[in-house]
Amino acid sequence: MNDKEAQPWKLDSITSRIRQCYLHSPDISLRGSDLFYKNQKMLSGIALEQKNIINSTDEWTSRIRFRDECVTLTLKGKRDHASAIELEWAIDGVIASHIVEQMECPTVMKTRHVWTGPDGLVWEIDVFEGDLLNLIIAEVELPNEDYSVVIPSWIGEEITGRHQWSNSSLARNGWP
Repeated sequence: MNDKEAQPWKLDSITSRIRQCYLHSPDISLRGSDLFYKNQKMLSGIALEQKNIINSTDEWTSRIRFRDECVTLTLKGKRDHASAIELEWAIDGVIASHIVEQMECPTVMKTRHVWTGPDGLVWEIDVFEGDLLNLIIAEVELPNEDYSVVIPSWIGEEITGRHQWSNSSLARNGWP
């Protein structure tokens, strides 16, 4: 198999560099309409609907993502099959950098390739760095959980629903 067949996303994709830093979720608190990590205010003006979701969800995976020039804070709820509640906000880069520099946050570094397959589905292929060097994970967003997808020939093992392969778990525990 030549390189084009083995890794077609390298030839025709949009790429970005990503650093994801995982926070200790119990240290995130909502005070009025402000969101804090420990005593550091991260966001102001959280919408009522988002506050209700935050207050009604017990377990979060929380991360700060540095992607090219953008910085986001994401709270992901516990997975139910292949989906999860997810809240995401743009966050000030100086505040985000301060938080991850002051706290020891488990981190993953990767290059993301966004590639459109022959069937029109958009795949995100993450090529990891550092301790996870040589790990490649591909993910596709489906219109619904029952959608029939043709898995490209270059995909290896199916890992949907296996928490040990989540970025959060990889950042904290390394290779499964």
